[in-house]
Amino acid sequence: MLPDLSLNPSRISFGEVSAGDFDEVLELRIAAMKESLQRVGRFDPERSRERLTNSFHPQFSSFILLDAGRVGFHTFRPGDEGFHLDHLYIHPLCQGLGIGSYVMSVLISHAREKRKPIRLGALRDSGANAFYERHGFKKISEEEWDIHYVRAVEY
Repeated sequence: MLPDLSLNPSRISFGEVSAGDFDEVLELRIAAMKESLQRVGRFDPERSRERLTNSFHPQFSSFILLDAGRVGFHTFRPGDEGFHLDHLYIHPLCQGLGIGSYVMSVLISHAREKRKPIRLGALRDSGANAFYERHGFKKISEEEWDIHYVRAVEY
């Protein structure tokens, strides 16, 4: 049974990610993306491994913890044009509980303090697009499989 999260933010915390956590992070990514990737005919665990290998930055990543259990992770790294949210994945059993919105509020607050925009890409036809738009991200470009967004600097 899933917890009732009328979301008490004190139940959510963050944990360090190390290079040795790659396989666990990959499992979380695959679980979170599998349905969306299957829907567009692009699910391939080996491609998921390759894409994560090319964008795995443990020093800028955190596990998302619910009651101290790992339910997701994010990678939020600084770049020349602000921050890049390379990954934000919540395990499907914990999606829809407000965890992602809480994490996003923390990241947006950090970007606001630093006066930097946040950039990200999301799979076309994924529910993540509506999630990002609800959190103030604006579409800036599209590719065959991905849509790119930016959340402008707030003063």
